[in-house]
Amino acid sequence: MAWAYLILAGLFECGWAIGLKYADGWTRLVPSLLTVAAMAVSFWLLSVAMKSIPVGTAYAVWTGIGTIGVAVLGMILFDEPRDIMRILCLLMIVAGIAGLKIFSPA
Repeated sequence: MAWAYLILAGLFECGWAIGLKYADGWTRLVPSLLTVAAMAVSFWLLSVAMKSIPVGTAYAVWTGIGTIGVAVLGMILFDEPRDIMRILCLLMIVAGIAGLKIFSPA
């Protein structure tokens, strides 16, 4: 169950990172409130996952999910570059996350 919490925490991290863009420097009320809510949920889920997943593994996976998700959403939502080297780098992060899951004692 801890890994499910960790994955959800990473997805909420994507939500709040993208939310920061839409909050426009905290000048837009609804996106700002949604961003803060996503932050709270993300941190709570991360803390629950860390009860049984080692802190280094949990934090690396959480940030990795956020990194990949925000980079992909940036390509989709904000027309950020989609060149092959960026995609290969993201795939290396995916490989690292998979390795941490495979070799984690939790």
